[in-house]
Amino acid sequence: MLPDGWKSVPLAEICSSPISYGIVQTGEHVPNGIPCLRVIDIAKKEIDLNECIRTNETINSQYKRTVLNEGDIVLALRGEIGLAKIIEQRHAGANITRGLAKISSDRKKLAPHFLIQALSAPSLKAELDRRSGGSALQEISLGELRKASILIPPLPEQKKIAAILSTWDRAIEWREKLLANSQQQKKALMQQLLTGKKRLPGFTVEWKNYKLYEVGNITTGNTPSTKDESLYGEKFLFITPVDLGNCKYVKKSERMLSEKGASISRMIPAGSIFFSCIGTIGKMGIATRDCITNQQINAIEVKENYNNEFIYYQIFSNKEQMDKLTAKQAVPIINKKTFSNFIISSPSLPEQKAIAAVLTTADEEITALESDLLRLRQEKKALMQQLLTGKRRVTVD
Repeated sequence: MLPDGWKSVPLAEICSSPISYGIVQTGEHVPNGIPCLRVIDIAKKEIDLNECIRTNETINSQYKRTVLNEGDIVLALRGEIGLAKIIEQRHAGANITRGLAKISSDRKKLAPHFLIQALSAPSLKAELDRRSGGSALQEISLGELRKASILIPPLPEQKKIAAILSTWDRAIEWREKLLANSQQQKKALMQQLLTGKKRLPGFTVEWKNYKLYEVGNITTGNTPSTKDESLYGEKFLFITPVDLGNCKYVKKSERMLSEKGASISRMIPAGSIFFSCIGTIGKMGIATRDCITNQQINAIEVKENYNNEFIYYQIFSNKEQMDKLTAKQAVPIINKKTFSNFIISSPSLPEQKAIAAVLTTADEEITALESDLLRLRQEKKALMQQLLTGKRRVTVD
């Protein structure tokens, strides 16, 4: 049962003009021509017309129905179906390509900023997915898009809901900028501190180059038989590349080994550094406890005169070199010998610890911002489920 004053209508019924897709063939790129948005252009945080392909005026004039105006919404018909952006004044006059649809709301019935929020609601996204076809590349037809139902309250309530959700969007955007800034600052710190270009106060000892096998004992893991269920249990972490990359310290694993499984595997001590060397090269982590790895991971048990966090950051900052080694391989692989001979630069142990402490502080700031950003997104999503269904009503002046 719909809330009082709300109604469910097909998307086509609240548009001022037919929902249409854009230019099928834009022709050769014209440097000073008409910018044409693609799915890839609206997938970015901000639409940048300077990065768009451009068509000539003759082709553009054949698709006047999809020339964009402020407040129009462009929606992806293929790939990430339902991805949408609202057109700002600076984008007006551009056109779109075949992969996008132009939606112009009838502003006497539907506020554009309410529509953009409604299009991102889980319920509408689920309906668009159900109406999509194709296997290799999911796509929704204009006919199916036009029939998609949307819940709309009276216009004043739409505007109030849009204003509330836009406030959350601005808070999320602010956190995103803070996070991006912190990530950039950490990257700059790594470039300076891990190369010796910038020295921390009190350190003057010359840096030296070492091969990884000089820094620690390197072990390649193995995978116990998956046919023997007795090898798996709840006692020993069994680390695979899927467990790496989300945070510096690895605390969880999708699978665990039993004592029997651990007894026939290579035990990696806590504090060791993980590096994925097959498939996705360079996913990393540090073990928080004794564990076992599979054969896709090389583990480094760092020697006493080296700091494991410093070595972790040093390898992490040089992953591009390893990517170059595997660029032409069908299945990227860095064997143990190649990995063992990888060269890193290192200062004295006290300076290693000091550098690691600075970068760890930067990591902690980033983690806090990521956690805050995740919380805001989850809270906005919960609020959307309430406001965009009428389960929670707003007061309109």
